[in-house]
Amino acid sequence: MMQTSVDGYLSDGCGRCEHFQTPACKVHLWTRPLVALRALLRETELVEEMKWGSPCYTLGGKNVVMLASLRGYCALDFFKGAALSDPAGLLETHGNHSNFVRLLRFTSLADVEARREAIRGFLQQAIAFEKAGGRIERPTEREPVPDELAARLEVDAALRQAFEALTPGRQRSHILHVSGAKQAATREKRVDRCAVDILAGRGFNER
Repeated sequence: MMQTSVDGYLSDGCGRCEHFQTPACKVHLWTRPLVALRALLRETELVEEMKWGSPCYTLGGKNVVMLASLRGYCALDFFKGAALSDPAGLLETHGNHSNFVRLLRFTSLADVEARREAIRGFLQQAIAFEKAGGRIERPTEREPVPDELAARLEVDAALRQAFEALTPGRQRSHILHVSGAKQAATREKRVDRCAVDILAGRGFNER
């Protein structure tokens, strides 16, 4: 079952695999740093929600930052992290194709405590950038991936792997379907619909 509350996420896990409600859930590897990060996030004006099985923090309906739990670390994923000033080089990418999202990695509560002011600074920047309607210019591509799909792929490792495994034609079918919507909210809903087919290895409307 997909987790629907942040309290449930922290106590029982994300619900995305068979380790839900067991000590083996990756969320339980990082409970203390996750709780501390959540407290910092809740100091801001961001709205706490659950999206795709993880805590997501939004502003005016737009995704700003997500709490992520992986086997090797937990992290703050900034959806438009590429726009943030990072003179100390603390932010990382998810790989060579990561155009937007930047992550701040943690492996202990001590990491969170040591970076507390840096975290607050990144959050303030991310909020200000979103309030200003900031956009990140995408590198020129033949078939631009819509922002909503690109952001989801960067924060959802399983979906990203499944998408990369699709044939170019199947990838294109999802890109065209999502980008065909005029409103950002509609594009987000289309991403949710496409995710089911992507994870199943199908193109859009392929059965």
